Amino acid sequence: MHQQPTLDRRSSVRSLSRRALLGGGALGVAAAVTAGCAAGEPEPPAAEPPDPETVLLRQLVEEKERTVALYASATSSRLVPFRQRHEAHLAELRRRLPPEPSATPSAPASPGAASPSPEPKVSLRTLRDLERKAAALRSRQLTGASPALAQLIASIGACEAAHALALSRAL
Repeated sequence: MHQQPTLDRRSSVRSLSRRALLGGGALGVAAAVTAGCAAGEPEPPAAEPPDPETVLLRQLVEEKERTVALYASATSSRLVPFRQRHEAHLAELRRRLPPEPSATPSAPASPGAASPSPEPKVSLRTLRDLERKAAALRSRQLTGASPALAQLIASIGACEAAHALALSRAL
């Protein structure tokens, strides 16, 4: 005759505690799921931080738009080539910008239409100081830039330095 194994009291308590623990754990999970459902809509995922190079490009575009607007307000026809070089820089910087995630496609801005209203008449001294400051800033903007963007920034800075020198001489 086959005998059923007998359980001593410690085995049944251990078994019971384990069952209670597992059952309680399952109830805890079910309660958490239910609470999560009752809490409403889940939070949207956090937006990824912007790409540092894209941030830099946007800053450069804003600077160039202001510079083009200042040159556009200058009355001397001798300054037209300066403005045109800045417009070329602006076009290249814009070309490298990734499209805005939620932006709708629009017609590209015409070169010279960077500001809705022209700035008041600007002096050669103002333009020269602007060019000097911009050229000095470019070397600090190279940090962390890709080689291609660093080359463009360095070229823009060299052009701005040449502008500052040319504006120092009488035009």
